[in-house]
Amino acid sequence: MAAIGTAPPPSVAAEAALSVPGVAGLQPRLARCLAAAASPTRPETTAQRIPPEAGIRTDPMPDGSGWHIEVRCILVEGHRVVEAARNVHDQVRAAVLSYLAAHGAPVAVTVTVTVTVTRIVARDHAG
Repeated sequence: MAAIGTAPPPSVAAEAALSVPGVAGLQPRLARCLAAAASPTRPETTAQRIPPEAGIRTDPMPDGSGWHIEVRCILVEGHRVVEAARNVHDQVRAAVLSYLAAHGAPVAVTVTVTVTVTRIVARDHAG
């Protein structure tokens, strides 16, 4: 079992996912949404306080051979869901592998990516 090094920061995966055409944003997990909603602020600022990285989960593989990345994304209508999800998968995987290689991870490190499309928004609500 090779050491996989330090965890790739969620910002690497978030930036890669957000660079894909048709991705309007990343959807945080329910716990993060509830925590933001429960904090004492004005409701209109809640979405602004949740960073894009909240839509990314990074877990080490149980055998220590690499990382599993979960991406929860929101798409803009008019884009083919399967193609957008595949592009997010490929972009995130490439970005994380590049990051790991630059930070001394072994060449044989494994990176798996799961992409979940949580919703599709109208073009005028994207951005």
